[in-house]
Amino acid sequence: MYVCVCRAVTENDVHDCIAAGARSARQVRDTTGAGGDCATCVRKICAILKRSEELTTA
Repeated sequence: MYVCVCRAVTENDVHDCIAAGARSARQVRDTTGAGGDCATCVRKICAILKRSEELTTA
């Protein structure tokens, strides 16, 4: 599923960024470009980051 339509960034792309060490929406944006245009996807990216953090701390 696309997280960022503007830059064609998928959930898998965001998960890959997180696996590579991204811990913020800004770091995901710097790597993928997601959130750099209209920024509508930033909420979704933050939610994915939060879920990922919860899974690693559980």
